[in-house]
Amino acid sequence: MAGRILIVDDELSIRELVKFNLEKAGYDVSEAADGLAVISMAKDRPDMIILDLMLPGMDGLEVCRALKSDRNTSGIPIIMLTARDDEFDKVVGLELGADDYLTKPFSPRELVARVKAVLRRSHKNSLPEGELIVGNLRLNFSRYDVFLGKEKLELTPKEYELLKLLVTNTGKVFTREQLLEKIWGYEYFGDTRTVDVHIRHLRAKLEQDNSIAEAIETVRGIGYRFRDS
Repeated sequence: MAGRILIVDDELSIRELVKFNLEKAGYDVSEAADGLAVISMAKDRPDMIILDLMLPGMDGLEVCRALKSDRNTSGIPIIMLTARDDEFDKVVGLELGADDYLTKPFSPRELVARVKAVLRRSHKNSLPEGELIVGNLRLNFSRYDVFLGKEKLELTPKEYELLKLLVTNTGKVFTREQLLEKIWGYEYFGDTRTVDVHIRHLRAKLEQDNSIAEAIETVRGIGYRFRDS
């Protein structure tokens, strides 16, 4: 199988549609119909969770928050699949650590493509060996660890990849579109705010050392770079 995926949606027809297309693509699919069930099922560490927002018992945003705050489940990629297209819900979901966001009605082919892209990112094993130290910041590429001074930072996979890409290309400006392509692995048409949300979240986790947090510079009208000090 290509991977184990948990679908969480209270609509049986949606679960059946998603399951059919993912199984056709080679994935092993399990299902849940409410938010409380997924907290328990996530302990088995599926390779991905496709999560509806409007769920009985515990809504999708609360589920996402709970999973991402638990060390044992924080690394599981999450794709939000929902009828809500409100910008606020989308930004909140991304800030909580969701890896992608797809609104209903959706194209099954697009969903499968996004699933493949997210799994490809989360399973990357191409990081260089060793460590990189920049001031008070230390990245261990073989263990995926980031330390600021003596404190280990709890970064999501995308935050780690963003930081690594910027720090290992000091001084180089990346457009938002380039960051989406390199970190998200596909064209994220019409919504480069995904990058802004994750950069803001990353800076917040680095803010105890302002020299590091401020080194992630916004290049107005273009994108971001890690300042060459």
